[in-house]
Amino acid sequence: MTVGTDDPIRVLLADAHSATRAGLRIALSAGGFDIVAEADSAEAAVAAALRERPDICVLDADMPDGAVHATAEIVRSLPRAGVVVMASSRHDATMLDVVRAGASGYLLKDMDPERLRFALRGVTEGEAALPRALVARLMLEFRVRENRRRLVTAEGRDAELTPREWDVLTLLAEGASTRETAASLGVSDVTVRRHVSGVLSKLGVSTRAAAVELLRTLDA
Repeated sequence: MTVGTDDPIRVLLADAHSATRAGLRIALSAGGFDIVAEADSAEAAVAAALRERPDICVLDADMPDGAVHATAEIVRSLPRAGVVVMASSRHDATMLDVVRAGASGYLLKDMDPERLRFALRGVTEGEAALPRALVARLMLEFRVRENRRRLVTAEGRDAELTPREWDVLTLLAEGASTRETAASLGVSDVTVRRHVSGVLSKLGVSTRAAAVELLRTLDA
């Protein structure tokens, strides 16, 4: 997606809080951005995006109905539109989920207005607006994905884990407990245990320690 240098960048703002939208509207309007629509939920954001066809959709990470769902729907329907998700604080699981859904960026709401405008202009030129920590995490995930064919089960079979199962196994390898893993991924303890069970079954092992040992063969 490239916007002409003389054309204002058309933006959709979606956030449940009107005060936050007002702050973003003022910050972006001051930089020449054209706010074409606002929404207070994911469902309303998708509808507004389809109606207005903005250059960039700025979505609240904690928006009702889910920013991940809205991101996926907008990217699927409007592949030329950039989607940038903004959050009050960094949450690794949410960052990864929105990027997997097709978002072009993940930014914090307290960032300097000038930096925000610079980042959004970059998105219109095909750049990603991502914090360094997320870039590092994505690089790690890419390496893990590339090395999947080298991960074999205890019986010597190839194992194929889901992205979330890889997240859980990686955190376990870092020494995280079930509760710590759940907090990091933004899910319940029960969900973590379900993923662990799936990992153990696919890898053909009976303990977490054995599963972690198989993961470490990636670096062997």
